[in-house]
Amino acid sequence: MKNIKPYPTEEELPPVKTLNEIDFTASYSYADYMRFEFEERLEIIKGYIFEMSPAPSRIHQKISGRIYVPIYNALNGHKCEVYSAPFDVRLAKKTQEDKEVFTVVQPDIVVVCDQTKLDKRGCIGAPDIVVEILSPGNNKKELINKYEVYEEAGVKEYWIVSPSEKTFFRYILDDKGKFQPTKLLTVGEKVSTPIMPGFLLVLEEVFQD
Repeated sequence: MKNIKPYPTEEELPPVKTLNEIDFTASYSYADYMRFEFEERLEIIKGYIFEMSPAPSRIHQKISGRIYVPIYNALNGHKCEVYSAPFDVRLAKKTQEDKEVFTVVQPDIVVVCDQTKLDKRGCIGAPDIVVEILSPGNNKKELINKYEVYEEAGVKEYWIVSPSEKTFFRYILDDKGKFQPTKLLTVGEKVSTPIMPGFLLVLEEVFQD
């Protein structure tokens, strides 16, 4: 990253109580993130702060539930677990120390099959599936950066759902560690995945009014 100011992360630093105290030109880590005490939701992507929507819209919440429930039902008795936002996913590049983790995201839904990645604070490492439901507040830079960090971390499937366009798009990680795009799906089509045997997502049900 160019022209980004280092930000101190010493343990003795006081809590950050308001969003106004955030320096959006600084680089932040998960150690910094844990000091945030304000209500506004933020994500850190490659050290940069991104503001999240204050609260998801009704349509966003409805679609999230219609994806979450079939996943939850399919995973009954399975080693994998599903979580919905707010749920912190920390993506470390070198070590798992809080001060060395510069990406902390809250995807709408994640599926995690490796139980060792789960701790009391969320997930440390790549989920098997990440689901992002697009909102008007999503900006291009945020989406590009998320694509990059999910690919680098080794997320097996990255699902992008557009409520306004009623589309479902999926990237699948290949054996070289690169995302490969798949066909754009919409109402009338269904989604399955080898990660969750028996799972079937009917897009007509997901997007119905």
